[in-house]
Amino acid sequence: MDPTLKSRTVARLKVDLERFTPRMQLAAKYVLDNPVEFGLDPIRETARKAGVSTYTLVRIAEHLGFDGFEEFRAPFRHALLSAGASADRPGWVAGLRARGEAGRFQADVSANALSIVERSLERLGPETLDRAAEILMSARRVYVTAVRASFAMAYYFHYVGRMAVPSLRLIPRHMGSAVDDLNEAGPEDAMLAITVAPYSRETIEACEFAQDKGLRLVLVSDSDVVAPGLKPDAVMVVSTLSEHHFGCYTGIVAVLEVLLARLVRDGGAPARARIESYEALRTRHNVYWSRAKTRAGRQG
Repeated sequence: MDPTLKSRTVARLKVDLERFTPRMQLAAKYVLDNPVEFGLDPIRETARKAGVSTYTLVRIAEHLGFDGFEEFRAPFRHALLSAGASADRPGWVAGLRARGEAGRFQADVSANALSIVERSLERLGPETLDRAAEILMSARRVYVTAVRASFAMAYYFHYVGRMAVPSLRLIPRHMGSAVDDLNEAGPEDAMLAITVAPYSRETIEACEFAQDKGLRLVLVSDSDVVAPGLKPDAVMVVSTLSEHHFGCYTGIVAVLEVLLARLVRDGGAPARARIESYEALRTRHNVYWSRAKTRAGRQG
């Protein structure tokens, strides 16, 4: 089988997505977001997971020029077989499984977290990292936005990243709207947005507004197809599958850490000088807890 067939099928799905019916869009997005499951599952299971009928999957297959579902699925299945078995998990995970029901549960959750980090970093190609870093380093101002749980990721990225890239701005500010904070933004600026399913309306609207104003957009998400018409300049795709109801954020943290390391490196001597100045400032103002200082204060 042609090893490039899967890549060409994925590319065609992305191009044709906006011309599909709503049900076909739903099915196509499932395939794009879950290529492993799609390569493994039969048509009825795929339809159930995607929330569509088997007929919808057949329609997509025919639209792409395949004779049927099995031919449509074949390149995804072939890619899995070619990749070979995953690396063995650390011995401590197996050790947990031998420690009763609680240990087995913890082993499953731990293995899932490790898998999420591995899949997220694997999907972050050097070209994507290069593009994201170039956009953020060259912009006049870089707006960083997210809401709810994802806001914690945006806050951390801004807190560390501003020492390397002083143009970072965390929005929304003061309990307002991200759109308000983008009012004076323009084509010389950029935005980094973080959102995973179920996607935040506020974040998607902020992305759309930013693109309308000409900002370049770096998106961190669990899919590179988030909303019709949204065309990010760089997408850092992460895995968020979890053993509980909410998404697991370990993949996001791992990808952001790689991006932060790249920004610090690209920032060179000025970035290192800013980091040192922040550290000196914190030391002068006793930001960090010290046992020695605490004991001295008690003795006085």
